[in-house]
Amino acid sequence: MEKVRIGFVGVGNMGQMAHLRNYVTLDDCQVVALADLRPRTAALVARRYGIEHVYADWRQMLDAHELDGVVACQQFATHFALLPELYPRTRHLFTEKPLAVSAEAGEALAKAAAEAGCVHMVGYHKRSDPAVMAAKETIDAWKASGQMGALKYVRITMPTGDWISSGFVGLLDGGDPRPALPTEPPCEGMDEAACKRYWQFVNYYIHQVNLMRHLLGEPYRVAYADPSGVVLAAESESGAAGVIEMAPYRTTVGWEESALVAFERGYVRIDIPAPLAVNRPGTVEVYRDSGDGATPERTSPTLPWVHAMRQQAIHFVKVCRGEMPPPCDATEAAEDLRVARDYIRMLADG
Repeated sequence: MEKVRIGFVGVGNMGQMAHLRNYVTLDDCQVVALADLRPRTAALVARRYGIEHVYADWRQMLDAHELDGVVACQQFATHFALLPELYPRTRHLFTEKPLAVSAEAGEALAKAAAEAGCVHMVGYHKRSDPAVMAAKETIDAWKASGQMGALKYVRITMPTGDWISSGFVGLLDGGDPRPALPTEPPCEGMDEAACKRYWQFVNYYIHQVNLMRHLLGEPYRVAYADPSGVVLAAESESGAAGVIEMAPYRTTVGWEESALVAFERGYVRIDIPAPLAVNRPGTVEVYRDSGDGATPERTSPTLPWVHAMRQQAIHFVKVCRGEMPPPCDATEAAEDLRVARDYIRMLADG
């Protein structure tokens, strides 16, 4: 089997530590080249990871190499200017979340990707955590069989904490200045305070917005915005309730993110590790109470020692091979921005 040929556009903090160091260790993948506007940093990174070809401009990289996919790790405000240029030039693209700043820009990007025939995988890495994958399989099986009754409620809790979890140890930086890049303007129709709150919400909690839809398995709408900013209440298309708890408390050491998916006769609970934790999956607890005098069961599967970012890289390589669809594509990622916009508007309206 030929290796999937990948090029990197940007090797900053997340580019290196969340993504590149995973791709270079996959047996069926070859990182052929990288492009970064910081020449000293680019040279250091290429030397460490054995990448032969280094460019200051991603266009030169794509002119020089036939690639199966591109990983473009950029700050999301730059996506609106960068991605329309990338879409026609690569068959498969991976970017970090969120898709854009505004919902309107996200919709435009999703449309541009489709028109260019580019498969755009958006980096919601929690979908690639072995615990979330195992939980989703159980949730979908229960929904299909009806054996545990109806899905009633999803709760996602994410306190503030140490999301880095020593994940930047070994980061290379040549001391190059970071050049200014074109960025998407602030959201239209929001005053300065609302725009700032929206930006913070999209930057920190868009993962949870996306995970809610993934666990529900269907679209949902914002039903209530707690004025304190701690609770977002949702209602799914079929009427299930959902809650995202945002920083109800803090943890200065550790990470305590969790999700609970409740059915009439049982639940699935997921504890999710810090985003940059290495070789550590989440954990899953499955509770079944069928009634009729049967003893309730509580089980927890043993999961492989694979962290979500590495599994996400494995998934993108499979996407490039045509072996699976993206866990989350640009069209669905645009929906996350619509949910975020609606939440902030509801919050502003009181």
